[in-house]
Parts: sequence; structure tokens; C-alpha cells
Amino acid sequence: MLGRLNHVAIAVPDLGAAVARYRDTLGASVSAPQALPEHGVTVVFVELENTKTELLEPLGETSPIAAFLERNPSGGIHHMCYEVDDIIAARDRLKAQGVRVLGDGEPKTGAHGNPVLFLHPKDFDGTLIELEEVPAR
Repeated sequence: MLGRLNHVAIAVPDLGAAVARYRDTLGASVSAPQALPEHGVTVVFVELENTKTELLEPLGETSPIAAFLERNPSGGIHHMCYEVDDIIAARDRLKAQGVRVLGDGEPKTGAHGNPVLFLHPKDFDGTLIELEEVPAR
């Protein structure tokens, strides 16, 4: 069911400072910031040869990332994103196995324009999992 690791997401308290660290200190290629109001975040992607790192900053006080940063003021790993071929089939299979899908269970559009779902961290050893349906390569 799982495909490639799409990205690891890191919540950061200051997106501009984090971008500077990755771009200027590590020499990474970093995308332009993208506001995602539906998810309550502003994101950038650190482009790597084999995957991406997503840097997340809260977009408003009700953002789930704001709550995460209250518990982790310095930031930290927020979630892992794995690719799937068919997000509805993956969701249905996981729900049949007792996995909790967050929100209303319907995919939302993610930062790459693809459907995404999040799985409850208590069902995956304390790790929030994002599934992203990606077009066939």
C-alpha cells in the first residue's frame, strides 16, 4: 500500500529563520512560501534528491501547528508523509483495520495539489501520518 516517503514535516516557530538556516547554512534549495488556509499553515519545501523536508509555520492562532508549538516551543518533527496510489482505497482498508482517520475522513487538497489524509498518531506509535495520493510516475 505505501509508496515512497514523500516528506518529513517539521513545525517551526519562525519560517523565515528556518528557511535561512536550510538555504544559507545547509545550502539547500527551498521553495517559496505557500499559505494553505484549509490546513492552517504556511509551508516551504526543502528539495532533496530523494525526498523533501516540509517546514510548517502556523497560519493563525487556531492552527494545529500553533498548538504543537505551544507544547514544543523550539519546533520539531510534526509528521511523516507517505505516497499512496489510491487514497480512497487506502483509507477504506485502514478504517476496516481500525485505524482512525482524522477530520471528517474525506481527503483534502495538500500543498502539492494532491489529495491527502492524516492518520491518528496513537495508531502509529505516536507519529502523525499523512497519506498523499500521487499521480503515476
